[in-house]
Amino acid sequence: MRLVIFDIDGTLTQTMKADTECFVRSLNDVCGFRDVDTDWSRYKHATDSGVFHEIYEVHAGRSPSPLEISQFREHFVSLLAQTSFAPITGASLLLSRLAGTAEHRIALATGAWRDPARLKMASAGLCYDDYPAASSDDALDRETIINLAMRRASERYGRFSGTVYVGDGVWDARASRSVGIPFIGVATDDRAARLAVEGAVCVFPDLSDPDLFFRRLYEIKDVA
Repeated sequence: MRLVIFDIDGTLTQTMKADTECFVRSLNDVCGFRDVDTDWSRYKHATDSGVFHEIYEVHAGRSPSPLEISQFREHFVSLLAQTSFAPITGASLLLSRLAGTAEHRIALATGAWRDPARLKMASAGLCYDDYPAASSDDALDRETIINLAMRRASERYGRFSGTVYVGDGVWDARASRSVGIPFIGVATDDRAARLAVEGAVCVFPDLSDPDLFFRRLYEIKDVA
């Protein structure tokens, strides 16, 4: 069996723009923080928890308390709940096709917190809880999140002959390289070019061609 791990925002769901807007608005509403840099690739850890901690430390001069984290997350989720989200084109069919084979299993490794991730996937007609998953609840850094997703998938399904990570951000490509697994990108235009530079074995504009996805998946050599 091969394990195919998916990021969520920008990979399975069209949520990056609204997610960023709600995150920034929550920083203002709850914490009073303004003029926030939204280029997540510039942060040490491009995850919800990593970005929130870094912004809080820069603006407040200290780490957030558990209560402050909870208050921010609650407001963030309430804003997301007022928005509807669409899946990335082809996401539902591809997940179904992968799940229907004997050769592949699916896991999720997202930089989002679990509750926002579950909400966004549900709005897009997908189910977070169908798959073993790791999220920003588990760690600040994406490498640990990916490794936890791999471990949880192994605990549910057994051993794998290889693993591939599918994501849309340069942070996904870098984390895959650090963990030592091949990376498949989902992006267009300049973002697609950046993922190629970061080492993506291939980059798709969306997930609308499952047959091509499977062909590329089988062509990947030395899968970790």
